[in-house]
Amino acid sequence: MRELGIFLFVAGLIAMVAPLLLPSNFRFPLLDWIHTWGNTVAWIIRIGISLLGLVLWLTFKNRE
Repeated sequence: MRELGIFLFVAGLIAMVAPLLLPSNFRFPLLDWIHTWGNTVAWIIRIGISLLGLVLWLTFKNRE
């Protein structure tokens, strides 16, 4: 679960930073579905993915 948390956290961070650095007409094909509900909901989903990953990572960090 710790590895899944790290993956979700990093993927969420990349999904948040990429739209700011890449051209405005570029979208990731795997994340294109989050824009169906609008830009605000897309940002909420990105932040939620990052927070879920952070919580999983911190919860299972010391377990082996």
